[in-house]
This record gives sequence, C-alpha cells and structure tokens, in this order.
Amino acid sequence: MCSRVRRAIVLIACCFPLLAVSFSLGPLLAFGALEAESRGHGVFRMVRKESLPEVASDVSELRDALKYFDANFFGDSEVQEMAEGAREFNVPIFRENRGLVASVDGGLHNPSVLVFDSSWIVKEGTHGIGKFNYPYLSGIKKPHMEDDIAFMSILELGALIRTKQITSSQLTDIFLRRLKRYNHVLQAVVTYTEELAYNQAKNADELLEQGVYLGPLHGIPYGLKDIVAVPGYKTTWGSTSFKDQVIDTEAWVYKRLKSSGAVLIAKLATGSLAYDDIWFEGRTRNPWNIKEYSTGSSAGSAATTSAGLVPFAIGSETCGSITYPAARCGITGLRPTFGTVGRSGVMSISESLDKLGTFCRSAADCAIVIDAIRGKDPDDLSSRHVFLDDPFSVDIKNVTVGYLEDAEEEVVQVLSSMGVKVVPFKLNYTIKSVQGILNVTMDVDMLSHFDKWQRSGQDDRYEAQDQWPVELRRARLIPAVDYLQAQRARGKLIQEVSDSFTVDAFIGNATDWEKVCLGNLVGMPVVVVPTGFKSITDPPEGGTRRRTTVTTGIYAPPDHDHIALALAMAYQSATDHHLQRPPIDDLGPNESFPISDEIAGAKQGRCPLLATTHVKRFAYGNDSTSVSLPSY
Repeated sequence: MCSRVRRAIVLIACCFPLLAVSFSLGPLLAFGALEAESRGHGVFRMVRKESLPEVASDVSELRDALKYFDANFFGDSEVQEMAEGAREFNVPIFRENRGLVASVDGGLHNPSVLVFDSSWIVKEGTHGIGKFNYPYLSGIKKPHMEDDIAFMSILELGALIRTKQITSSQLTDIFLRRLKRYNHVLQAVVTYTEELAYNQAKNADELLEQGVYLGPLHGIPYGLKDIVAVPGYKTTWGSTSFKDQVIDTEAWVYKRLKSSGAVLIAKLATGSLAYDDIWFEGRTRNPWNIKEYSTGSSAGSAATTSAGLVPFAIGSETCGSITYPAARCGITGLRPTFGTVGRSGVMSISESLDKLGTFCRSAADCAIVIDAIRGKDPDDLSSRHVFLDDPFSVDIKNVTVGYLEDAEEEVVQVLSSMGVKVVPFKLNYTIKSVQGILNVTMDVDMLSHFDKWQRSGQDDRYEAQDQWPVELRRARLIPAVDYLQAQRARGKLIQEVSDSFTVDAFIGNATDWEKVCLGNLVGMPVVVVPTGFKSITDPPEGGTRRRTTVTTGIYAPPDHDHIALALAMAYQSATDHHLQRPPIDDLGPNESFPISDEIAGAKQGRCPLLATTHVKRFAYGNDSTSVSLPSY
C-alpha cells in the first residue's frame, strides 16, 4: 500500500470517526483522531490521538480514501462538503447515541427496533379485522350547485350515489373538471387518469344497478400521491430523473381502494423524491393563500382535498409529509400507526418510518378511508393487522385526554364541555438527539434505495440541490455500527415515551418539529384537525379573503388510532372549521401573480367562504410567510 493511500485512509478516519473500513487483514475503526503505524505486509495499528484534525484541504487524498468504500465518483466540491458535513453533523450524533446505549451486556438492554412481522404466510384481505360501523345517512338531497357537491363529505356523496340521485360517472366528471379548472393555479396534478376513472366509475354504476353496493367508497373519486404505482400510468416520484417512469405494478393501497369501489381520477404532485413541495413542473400552492406553498411532500394530496377537487386523497409521511401539508392547507389528515397500511408498490424512503395516510375534509372521512386500506400486505414485511376499535362507537366520556402547553385552548374547552376528562400533560423522555436519530435512520435507508441514482450522477439534476443530494452524500459516511446504535437509541426512546403515556390521548401542536420527529420514530398516530384562521399580515390592495390556517394535533398511542379519530369527530361535531372553503381564485381588482407565469391566468370567480374564527394560540407561526419545512 503506497504512502499516499495510507495517508488518505488515516485522513478519512480522522475526518469521519467511527467509520469502519474493512480490509482483508483487519478493520480500521476510528473512535477519535487516529494515526497509522506500519506493522509490515500492509497491516496497520491505529493509535488514538486526543483531538480531531481540521478537515483536509487535500481533496485528492480524501478521494483516494473513498475508493475503499467503492465511492470514488464525487466531485471535489462534493468531497469537501462531505467532510465538513461528517464532522459537523454525523460525529455529534454518533457520540450522543453511543453514550445512550453503550454497554457490555451483549445487547440485553436497548435492543434495535429493526424488526419485522415474521407471519409472512398471509393472504390478502382483512381476515381477523372487524370493519367499522359507519353512520347511515338518510334524507340527503343533491345540491343544485356543483361547488356544493364538491365539498360534501364521503358519507354524503355515498348517500347520493346509493340513492341514485347522482351516478359515479357524473361525480367523476364534476371532480375532473374542477381539477382541470384549478390545477393551473395550484400546480397539484401530475397525471390525470381520466380513461381509468371513467371505466372505474362505469363499473361502479353497473354494480349498483345489479344491486351490489361495495360500501361508503363505492363510486367516490379520489387522488393518489405520485409515489404510488398504478399500471399503465406514470409514477414520477416528482423527480426529473423518473418523470417518464411507468411501474406496471398495482400498489397495495391502490388495490384496496379499487376493491372498495373508489375511482382514481389523478396522480397528485409530490415533492421530488418525497421531499418538500418542489417537483419537476413547479411548486404546489396553498388553496387558502395561493401566494403560499402547500409544503410537502404530500403537496398535491393536501391542496386538492382542501380545494374540493377530490373528496379525499392518499399521502405518505416519513417525517412530516402528512402533518405539515394538512396544517398548511387547513384540512383533516390522519397519519396512522406505523404498519397499518401496506406499502408495496410505493416509493420508499425508510422502511421503519414510512406510513401511508389520508387527507380528508373530516375525521369521519379519514376513518372511512383508513378502514378501507388497512390490513396485512403480504409483500410488506412491516405491515400488519392493526386491531382498531370502531371510532364511531367510542364513548369519549370514558377517555382521558392530556393537553400540552402548546395545545389549542378552544379544542381543550370544546372536548371538556362534551364530557371528556382533560388534564395537563407532558411527555417525559431523556433522549436529546431525537432529530439526529431520525436523520441517521432516514438518510441511510434512503441512500440504500437510491445508491444507483447517486452513483450514476443523476443527483446532479435533482430539482433542489440543497436537499436530498447533500443528505445522501453525508449518509454515505455513516457506518453500519452507528446506524444500528441509532436504532438502539430509538428503542430506548420508544420505551420512555411508552412509560410516560399516562393518558388515552393528548392534544398538542401538530407542526412542532420535535413532536413530528418523535411521533414518527415511535410510530404514533395523529389526527390533524383545523381549528380556525388568522388573517394574513400583508393583504393585497382591495382586500382579500385569504387566510392562514390554524390546526392542532390529536395524538394517541400506537394501535389506538380509533381514540384520536373519535376525539377529532367529537370536536368537529361541535365546530365548523373543517367545513370552510378556501378562496382558490381570490384575486384583488388589479392583482396579478408575479410568482409564476403558470398561475397568472387564474380566473377571477369566487368560491364561498364561511365564517372566520380566531383562536388564542396559533399552531402555525406568527405570520403568513412561506416557511421551508424539511418534511418527507
């Protein structure tokens, strides 16, 4: 081994402590700054030094060291960036996690959370799971105005179809026309599945004529986040690299909805590779204020549901991609217990974090949709039968609800007035590196899925260079041992949160980053519910009906989604925040949109906006400024 390569190996070990580089004659493992002492025949003894050296300026030596990871394909600036990122980000997290779980007990304490359901011989379906008992609506009349039809609940639309006041084909036509009318404003649709939609609607109508009714989703249109595969249609993952990709696989969630009679009308925008709200044709906007973005990555799912362009939509969350867009767009969103919904046929960021969930206009609608899509997916080893009680039958007077310091006061008061026992509450845990655990987990998992993408240089064409490309380069320098230590620290976190969960559910800010990270690491369900509005701080001349939405989160322990849903339904039965309609095409008298040419032609028609309510605490910032949120 030449002296230059020896120096490079020592250098990368110094820059990236704990990085194990395996050779045929033994490993190099750095716990601090190291130097190599030759022992002959290519064997080196690593000697600990007391301090870390500065990041090397000799990029060529770093590149030599990267050869031993089979990763010598980065540019000079990228290698320098990786070195700095490893020192400033990776190393502190490694040391924090190691301090939490280091022991000589052979793993008896703080086991890794990387486990799977071994019951793999499972047939599709919901064997062993009781279905929810939905309310049966009677006396529902078809409105005269299509806008009013568009904002009806799933149960109300189902009643119109069941009583043959409207056909699924007619309903599909209404929502497709609305999508096409407003998509140039919202930038929310990737692909219209028009031919498929009319075929599925026709089939739903024919079944009903034969006396076959498949349930509350029979004939109901919906949208899918464009990371979910549907045969014959593009599944772009929101990225230039995959914008022509067709995956001829039926994703589990799509199969479940198809068997329930639902009608797919569009593949909806996702932030590129399920990150934020920027995708290859633009950036999705917030129907409540079209000068704001929707946040992501389930951007199109949230925006179209909020705007009444679909009755419901499917999104996903690794860390924040349901909670943030639901909050920004002012709709009801459910991030279910981890493992509730199978993910085969869906782009993956992290197998131990990814969850599919729902965007709806009410918690009752969320309950209906989650009931249709839950169950064991035989091709997803982490999915399982989550045995939920019927949320429509929960007696909330027997439920104890904690409220955090940042809980919406109105929500606490409303639930208390309905007989719910509410008490002050605080989650207690000692882990300080919650975000660090999540980032190590997510970044390494993501890189394992997109290794070929990075190696081929396609990350150079990524839509937002300061996002995934940076994180995945840094992830290449995270060693296996520290990835597993992060999972052990995560196991400790889960146990501590479980021990402190002394209530049946709790209320708190839905978009607090610590709770978003915590909830996803633990696998905790949350229902995001709208709780009011605040006026934007800088309205255009001539006045505006745009608003900044206010929401709260109702959290429950894993496998207790029904409790959170029942509480959300109770709150919404006493309030009307979830019934408000956004002013999608609210333009001032002389207003145009300098933000983008695509929305400059927005029509100046009006959408009804009902009463505006102000509340005492705001779960979403202090003004209407568009905030970049790292949601996945």
